[in-house]
Amino acid sequence: MAAHPWPVFGHDWAVEHLRRAIANGRVRHAYLIVGPQSVGKRTLARAFAQALNCELADEDARPCGQCRACKRIASGNHPDLLESELDATTGALRIEEVRSVAGRIALKPYEARHRVAIFRDFDRARPQAQDALLKTLEEPPPQAVLILLAPAADALLPTIVSRSQVINLRPVPAAVVRETLIARRGADPAQADLIARLCGGRMGWALQALADPAPLAQRAQALDLLEDILGRDRAGRFALAEDLSKDKLALTPLLELWQTFWRDALLLCEGAPLPPANADRLPALERLARELTPEAALAALQATRTLLNNLSLNLNLRLALEALFLDYPGLRR
Repeated sequence: MAAHPWPVFGHDWAVEHLRRAIANGRVRHAYLIVGPQSVGKRTLARAFAQALNCELADEDARPCGQCRACKRIASGNHPDLLESELDATTGALRIEEVRSVAGRIALKPYEARHRVAIFRDFDRARPQAQDALLKTLEEPPPQAVLILLAPAADALLPTIVSRSQVINLRPVPAAVVRETLIARRGADPAQADLIARLCGGRMGWALQALADPAPLAQRAQALDLLEDILGRDRAGRFALAEDLSKDKLALTPLLELWQTFWRDALLLCEGAPLPPANADRLPALERLARELTPEAALAALQATRTLLNNLSLNLNLRLALEALFLDYPGLRR
């Protein structure tokens, strides 16, 4: 791992790219950071905002993490840091919110060198809402930096992508996650090894799981729920679909975990030598793999991925979940 002062782990190439842009005075007005949930997109965006506005005289040592600007940006309370919010009811990034942030980013900085706007989950903005940002991207204010976060570039309008510099954060190798947890966070090696296998390369998830056992408990509950679904008949699955449809925001992490389970099942069905991400579920996975064809495991994986990608749409969630559960194997008629 490269030595740099940014509070970002596992994405050294992205940090060096942005550091060079600052050092050479070639900071772009718009960046699109893409990658899986909890891979570190928001952490990188905030660290970039800190580096742009750090008060330390030594530019190579920015961000220092200790000056007033760095601390306020880290806490999200800096007047020149703007972050969009999702609608609490629908989970969408509404056009009114996009327009509000775009309007505020046009103002001159209150006290920093740059005003930075971070649009989290920009894939949850419908085309009309994304389009509302185009004028700002085409005619950006001189001291403004816009950072869009999304799981993939293909979830956005081509006109948005073409006006942004894309930074693709890939999953971090398990060995790097393990080393980071031990060296930077003082984790017990056995605990670090477990988290590194489970996180799927998502450094943000790994750091959160180390600091708070809740993600590991939530993961266990989510996988228990999936195993429960596979043992239910049609009526039981539909009843569960109705319950899950009441909390749209909770579906994204749930489906992402289920996706890793079905990937493991498919690898076992195919006899692939890769170790499963959910190694602690190996007995259940091996039992399932003995009962499934590779085609059935692939169908379940693809159905899960499709619903996950479509959550930003105006879906009837209950019907979408019912369809998903009909695609899952083991249905007792």
